[in-house]
Amino acid sequence: MDGFLIALLLVFALATGGRDQRMVAQWASALHRSPALLVVAALSACLSAGAMAWVGAEFAALLPRRAAQMLVAFALAVAAIELALPVRLTSPQEPTRSLGALFVVLLARQVGDGARFAVFALSAWTVVPLTAGLGGALGGAAAVTLGWSVGSASLARWPLTKLRWGLAACLAVAALFVGLDARFAAA
Repeated sequence: MDGFLIALLLVFALATGGRDQRMVAQWASALHRSPALLVVAALSACLSAGAMAWVGAEFAALLPRRAAQMLVAFALAVAAIELALPVRLTSPQEPTRSLGALFVVLLARQVGDGARFAVFALSAWTVVPLTAGLGGALGGAAAVTLGWSVGSASLARWPLTKLRWGLAACLAVAALFVGLDARFAAA
C-alpha cells in the first residue's frame, strides 16, 4: 500500500507541468476537450507507468540488493535531470484528429519522462511492480486529466517551471542519499 500511495502522489507531482500534461492541454484546447482525447491520454499514462514498473522490477530482480539500490539512485538522478530541463512545446498548427497518432506520440513522451522514471525507481526499490504501477498509472492519469480540464491557456499561467526545479532538486538529493546508502551500507 505504501508503494501505491507514494507512486500516486509522486507521479502526479512530477507530471504536473510536464511535457505530456502540456501536450494534452494544448490538444484539449484545439479539439474542444474531446472525451476521446481524455481516454487516450489516461490509457497512455496507465500503459507507460505499467511498463516502467515492470521493467524496474525485472532489472532489480536480476541484481544484488546494493546494486539494485544504486539502480534506484540512477533512476532518480535521471528523473531529476529530466525535470530540470525546460519544457518547450510548439503549439500544433493543425492538430491531427487521429487518436492513434496522438496515443503513440503521448506514450513515447511519457516513457522517457521523470514521472515514469520515478515509477521505475519505486518498482525497483520495492520489487513489487503492481503497487508502484497502479499508483503511477492513477497519478499520471490524474495529471493528464488536470491538463485536459484546464487547457493550455490556464496552465500557462501557473508557476510550473519553479515547481519542476524544486522537485528536481528534491529528487537529486534523494538520489544522492540512496546512492550513498548503497555505497556505504554494511554488507
